[in-house]
Amino acid sequence: MSLFEKFEKNAALYDHLSAIGKNPFTVVMEEVLGPTRARIKGRETVLAGTHNYLGQTFEASAIQAAKDALDHDGTGTTGSRVANGTFAGHKKLEEDLAAYLGMKHCLVFSTGYAANLGAIAGLVDRVQDAVLIDADCHACIYDGCQLSGAETIRFRHNDPENLDKRLSRLDPKYKGKLVCIEGMYSMYGDIAPVKEFVEVAHKHDAFLLVDEAHSFGVYGETGKGVSEAEGVMDQVDFYTGTFSKALASIGGFVASNHPEAEYLRISSNPYRFTASPSPATIASASAALANIKAHPEIRAKLWENAKRLHAAFTQFGLRLAAEPAPVISVLLPTREDAFEAWSFLLEHGVYVNMAIPPGTPGKESLLRLAVSSAHTSDDIDRLVSAYGALAEAFPSARIDTDA
Repeated sequence: MSLFEKFEKNAALYDHLSAIGKNPFTVVMEEVLGPTRARIKGRETVLAGTHNYLGQTFEASAIQAAKDALDHDGTGTTGSRVANGTFAGHKKLEEDLAAYLGMKHCLVFSTGYAANLGAIAGLVDRVQDAVLIDADCHACIYDGCQLSGAETIRFRHNDPENLDKRLSRLDPKYKGKLVCIEGMYSMYGDIAPVKEFVEVAHKHDAFLLVDEAHSFGVYGETGKGVSEAEGVMDQVDFYTGTFSKALASIGGFVASNHPEAEYLRISSNPYRFTASPSPATIASASAALANIKAHPEIRAKLWENAKRLHAAFTQFGLRLAAEPAPVISVLLPTREDAFEAWSFLLEHGVYVNMAIPPGTPGKESLLRLAVSSAHTSDDIDRLVSAYGALAEAFPSARIDTDA
């Protein structure tokens, strides 16, 4: 059996799409023109698939902070957090995040992916603990479970009652129990009933980890995520997030009120054995955090744009996956429809993400639009126009047809 045999299933499709220039997985941003525009295939294109939710990629204070960090601290740390890779900036950002979230402890990781990987694998024991995860959790949560080697049990998406049943039936040999959910799920843009999950988890003496990667800075009165919106920030055991969405940088973090969380620094391999984030990365994330804290109107603009787009798409009769959110996904019945619809939008000057099974929660494919506060009225008009044309050209994307 060839090592490469597993690639055969998707290789033909990948090669075909590449040959005709319509491969959504090989897009190159030839020139980035701003937070919501780039040149793709020589055409100026509206970016609506970047998760630049709060438009911080070109925030002047963040860019200047990154430049200053380069001059002061150099290009990289050349070491892990437990070796020489913890600079003053890393500690300051951990303190600022903890203060913002109202939590006592915070650890900065090199990516959001590594934060979840490191939190789960570092917290649970492969013999005496169990992890229970929402079926629609991100790949990094699944990979964290696999890395931990612990018993992993899935429960139905956004179903606290199903979690309650799973915990009730759990073998008593498992001394520790960790429940993992997300705030906003990135494929559909639907949010978790975090308060109900807190109640169920703690009823069974389980710890709750909430990944707020896509909801940090976006939900809640002060942008602390769905946990804040549901009034349970102080009851979440572990709060994980990323710098690559609202903070428009690279990195991730784990926050907690449990003092034992600090021991992840010496027990989590993704924290101990990879290079720490560069000084410029940390500086830009810190500046972006300060900016979004000082300017709640940025978040308000994001929601204004999201509601306008969702209302327009609803009027077009498009099959939308969830209520208004910073992620708006249109469902399509086949991957062929999805590839063609994605190419159609790109030809109309709009870049979005495309996902097909098994990368989607269900059996359907989808086009995922990520709204930004930086989207201008002209950007929104172009998005509405392109999706209106999509609704006409692809009956399978509409709810009023069985096509």
